[in-house]
Amino acid sequence: MEGVSVRKIKKICVFCGANSGKDVAFVNAAFHLGEVLGKRKIDLVYGGGKLGLMGCVSTAVTQHERQVLGIIPSAFTINNLVGETCGKEIKVATMQERLVMMMELSDAFIALPGGFGTLEELFQMISWAQLNIHNKPIGVLNINGFFNGLLSFVDHAVKQEFITPRARKILISATTADELVDKLQAFRFEPDPALSKLKWSPSSSQKEKLDLTLRL
Repeated sequence: MEGVSVRKIKKICVFCGANSGKDVAFVNAAFHLGEVLGKRKIDLVYGGGKLGLMGCVSTAVTQHERQVLGIIPSAFTINNLVGETCGKEIKVATMQERLVMMMELSDAFIALPGGFGTLEELFQMISWAQLNIHNKPIGVLNINGFFNGLLSFVDHAVKQEFITPRARKILISATTADELVDKLQAFRFEPDPALSKLKWSPSSSQKEKLDLTLRL
């Protein structure tokens, strides 16, 4: 990455499935991502518990002696629904509060294969970046072409002029963990000139949180 300005990333938030998926490559990639984060001395923020790919990546990071923080809605902890979180755990009241805290405590975001929840988290972060609420890099680890359809849809939306070419650059993709982390570190945020004029009030104390609820 000679000649490229490298962003300092200390904590990466990983969004991924609470299931392991059909392809064993997903599990292997989740473990490998955790190993890569550990070797690069990057801590993990994730959704808590030990199910599926979430458990794989968090276990691997812990094994490499890096800090792990699980942010989990209290409802998920009833009857040990998602299993024990690796590392430290913060309980929150709502899904929205969870996502805001993830945004505030992380330097970058990676999505592994997952379902509706993973896609919601991914696109919420992309939307907030587009609205200039944050300027942190976001990427998908495209294991065995899992995100090919999604990436094609996003490119289609660009062609149909619902997503601008500038906004399209927000979503990074790579097929290996090392390549993806390198791309996240090299990312340069390019705010939309119009949307960059939006003013979002930061938290003034630990008791106050950003009100990011979009009212339609």
